[in-house]
Amino acid sequence: MQIATRSRSLALSLGVAAIALCAAAPAIAQEADERFEQVMEAHWQWYLEQNPAYATMLGEDVAGDELGDPSIAAYDAAVEDRKAFLGKLQAINPATLSDDNQLNYALLTQQLEDEIEAGDFPGKYILISNRGGPHLDMTGLPDLLPFFDADDFASYVARLGKMDEYIETATETIRTGIEGGWTQPCASMEGYEDSITTHIVDDAADSVFLAPFAAKPATMAQARFDELKAQASDIVETEIIPALEEFETFYRQEYQPACREIDGIGSVEGGQDYYAYLARSFTTTDATPEEIHQRGLSEVARIRAEMEKVIEAAEFDGTFEEWLNFLRTDPQFYPQTGDERMVEAARIAKKMDGEMPKLFATLPSLPYGLKEIPLDIAEKTTTAYYQPGAGDGTRAGFYFVNTTKLDTRPLYELEALTLHEAVPGHHHQIALAQQLDMPPFRRFTFFTAFVEGWGLYAESLGEEAGFYETPYTKFGQLSYEMWRACRLVVDTGIHAKGWTRQQAIDFMAENSALSMNNITTEVDRYITWPGQALAYKTGELKIKELRALAEEELGEDFDIRLFHDAVLGNGGVPLSVLEDHIKTWIEEQKS
Repeated sequence: MQIATRSRSLALSLGVAAIALCAAAPAIAQEADERFEQVMEAHWQWYLEQNPAYATMLGEDVAGDELGDPSIAAYDAAVEDRKAFLGKLQAINPATLSDDNQLNYALLTQQLEDEIEAGDFPGKYILISNRGGPHLDMTGLPDLLPFFDADDFASYVARLGKMDEYIETATETIRTGIEGGWTQPCASMEGYEDSITTHIVDDAADSVFLAPFAAKPATMAQARFDELKAQASDIVETEIIPALEEFETFYRQEYQPACREIDGIGSVEGGQDYYAYLARSFTTTDATPEEIHQRGLSEVARIRAEMEKVIEAAEFDGTFEEWLNFLRTDPQFYPQTGDERMVEAARIAKKMDGEMPKLFATLPSLPYGLKEIPLDIAEKTTTAYYQPGAGDGTRAGFYFVNTTKLDTRPLYELEALTLHEAVPGHHHQIALAQQLDMPPFRRFTFFTAFVEGWGLYAESLGEEAGFYETPYTKFGQLSYEMWRACRLVVDTGIHAKGWTRQQAIDFMAENSALSMNNITTEVDRYITWPGQALAYKTGELKIKELRALAEEELGEDFDIRLFHDAVLGNGGVPLSVLEDHIKTWIEEQKS
């Protein structure tokens, strides 16, 4: 998902444009719109060329056999390209644009400014986290790319032939980071090498890279299919597996010995400024890490009080700590098999499907499916995630569920989890955005605070849709909300206040019913991906604030279906833009 941008100058540029718009003559406005749309289209084509695999995933025929360039030189060149695009935008007076293009102009400007500022920080050297890396960029492609005809398979084989170079180039970028001290902390990366070695197979036929060749498309000639499969097998055996072996050696011999001993990014040179930037960027606000930390503590206290009420309603005879221990250890709450967890996730998702028309007037046309998280990343990654569908509708969205370490994944949390990742959460919001009449950069790139804020807000809609009917599932929902509130505290604690990994783990264990495995995995995620976890609660609080305002202002005329459509109707936007939009919508509803 696209990194979020800040809101202050965005709101300012929109305000200036709105004041002066009435003075623009129609001919001038038309000319300005044409100029702007040319820049906007040129930027989108450039973006697709920079991200060729993503372009293919969207159904765009751009550089179909490329993988992108993870080198520092390419990164720096891209920053210069963004500066050039920004210069072209600044040559256009936004006051002369149409209403729609004023918003497009402001959003694109802020996206470019944010990405240019990112280039000031050495985060560009950190290409690995506890859940990502250049090899995993490659192993994920069989699930993302289309495989409908001979051209698709030929494009894929061409990409296979470039993977060794991609991994080698990424290694050099990471090596440069090592020289500057920009590495991940040791404890959070423990076991990371397993994500590499699992793909170093003895037989190419067992490689994930050969998975697309499991079935031949009906329209493809058998001889051509067999030819491309043989080429792919040879590339995997002679190029990709040796490249993975070299990457494993690099990781063990160079990266691991150079890992950081201190957990927070604020401990490295320039790290405090970098983290302050990430906090602004991911939340689309000007909030400081300290302000976010205090907001988190306030939310933790509020949710803790709600939890106590649920425990009382459950007539549990014990302390809060004993209640948490009961939830974490009693076998009745845990699935016995991966299939059991998948079946329950499917049941919840299908039940919510039937409730969607009660909450929304507009539903997306793209369906979603359910898959298990691949085993090569499952044990080190989160308990579930969502993968968007193809922009051209040729591949559904998917809700991925973790089926490892089942004794750490309680069923009482699964309702909140499913509503977040599938519907009415990520799938509904993202699939709907993809079909809106907006420029592609708005349909296919996202502001994290909006997207994740909506996902967390969607969990709360379960109350209105017939979920959380037992004290356990209700506590599961509150525990998930507490999880996101704790993120505000521990992410800022680690990176801005010098907290240790263990301090963060202890804080989350004391305040949520998450299993210790999930807590540890999540804390390692926050450590290796600074700032991203701040988006969820920040966005959710803004959406709930705007809903309360709409309910108060509209009274009996408030329609939850129309409110939700209004929130989602502009796609993912910075929170300041969302606030302005909903306030305007409220006035329109009054009239």
